[in-house]
Amino acid sequence: MSQPELLRELQLPQAHLSAASALVRVAERLFVVADDELHLGLFDLGDPAPGRLVRLFEGSLPAEKKARKAAKPDLEALALLPAMADFAQGALLALGSGSTPDRQRGVLLGLTEQAVPRLIDLAPLYRPLHAQFADLNIEGGFLLGDEFLLLQRGNQGQASNAAVRYAWPALRDWLLGTGEAPAPHAIQRLELGELQGVALGFTDGAALADGRWLFSAVAENTADSYNDGACLGAVIGLVEADGQVRRLAQLAWRWKVEGIALAADGNLLLVTDADDPQVAASLLRLPLVL
Repeated sequence: MSQPELLRELQLPQAHLSAASALVRVAERLFVVADDELHLGLFDLGDPAPGRLVRLFEGSLPAEKKARKAAKPDLEALALLPAMADFAQGALLALGSGSTPDRQRGVLLGLTEQAVPRLIDLAPLYRPLHAQFADLNIEGGFLLGDEFLLLQRGNQGQASNAAVRYAWPALRDWLLGTGEAPAPHAIQRLELGELQGVALGFTDGAALADGRWLFSAVAENTADSYNDGACLGAVIGLVEADGQVRRLAQLAWRWKVEGIALAADGNLLLVTDADDPQVAASLLRLPLVL
């Protein structure tokens, strides 16, 4: 068992983020999406002061839990993209899970202070994936060399975990409106194992410079992509360049880790989903030996 260090709770000036679902680090800035928000959370890694919200979608969500769950965009993946047309300093790509028709929305957001969110209809991108996965649930996305990977999360209902691979130039052109939605050139199904008899499912991923990539996964006792279940634990793993899965660490306590990012010092940063709107998500740090 590995015990992460608690760095802080994800507090905001008037509230907190609860259901943190993905994490990107840009220098000392931490960008966090939460699956029940219309905003992006922005925090300073070296400053414990409350963070702030950056609006991604117009409107508001119901306060009541069941209604909010039905209406939320379910942003589960956040990726850092390099400089490209219209985004000279790079951009963030936030992606809905695709688990319902209303959760097929995404956002491109430049890294400049006054950047305006650009909404993306993910239905054309996800349509071929619905044919591959009866219970689509995209939980991570990241650039790996000249490929872009989406992580499909499995569950106790026998839905499989997979890395869906796209050629980055084709996906980039589609995001910028200059090409068609690309089909994946490969779908790699991966066995992650289980904890206490409950299947592990992807929750996020992060690329390494040598072609390998890290992932977080949790054992959540649910049979589908919509309903929550008890979290029995989380692991951090590594996928080698040849596709082999290696488990690096099982985390102590029942942290529901939903987002990961590499820190500048080589440690791993993690954010959690409290599964309770009254409880703030946590930012953790975990030393890793690769």
